[in-house]
Amino acid sequence: MERTALVTGASSGIGKATAALLTARGYRVFGTSRTPGDSGLLQLDLADEASVEALRERLATIDILVNNAGESQSGPFEELPPDALRRLFQVNVLGPVRLAQLALPGMRERGYGRVVMVGSMLASFPLAYRSSYVATKAALKGFSNGARHEFSPFGVGLTTVEPGSINTGISERRTKYIAADSPHRREFETMLAALDRNEKAGISAEKVAEVIVKAIEAKNPRQRYAVGSNAPFVFALRRVVPAAVAEKLTHRRHNLKR
Repeated sequence: MERTALVTGASSGIGKATAALLTARGYRVFGTSRTPGDSGLLQLDLADEASVEALRERLATIDILVNNAGESQSGPFEELPPDALRRLFQVNVLGPVRLAQLALPGMRERGYGRVVMVGSMLASFPLAYRSSYVATKAALKGFSNGARHEFSPFGVGLTTVEPGSINTGISERRTKYIAADSPHRREFETMLAALDRNEKAGISAEKVAEVIVKAIEAKNPRQRYAVGSNAPFVFALRRVVPAAVAEKLTHRRHNLKR
């Protein structure tokens, strides 16, 4: 039976790799892009509620939704502009959640479905100057975890894939907010330099796509799949060391000593 998937943010990075892998495995795949041009992708701007609602009919027919599109943001907590925060939560949380709400009824009625939220390991290992991004990825995981039990009796699985450092060029697209005279500037720039370094040395988008497809094809998808940044080791370590130690190790990885 041919399954139909919709992958958001399919013009590059993880979304593009996931769409390609699903297509190679025989799925019928629709991809989205904020600016699709003549690429054949569907237009979707998660910051625009009308753009999300415009996909209502398509979402009603799909078997698999991969909520991958999102925005990366950095800045000292006290200096994050309210408008930027509202936009980030619309793009990273409210938009993806609404897509899932529009897709889930059809999945439930047909007795099969998969919703994969592409989160971040930072939701499990929070990092300074990334609080807004961490919060959105934690919220996305929270929606997925909270709703899993509601849909499992209907053959519908919700799961979150948490990538660590990935080499996708996201460093160039990250939005940054910091005041010219910020007292946080030195540590902020130290963290960003380490973050960029880690991402350049990170795993490929194709490796993340393989884990996403693994979650899709699992008979009973797990609550969370993590990949990259030595995920099996660091999650095992987190279970046995105090939270303060895990926090310190996360910050040391980004050259923050305190």
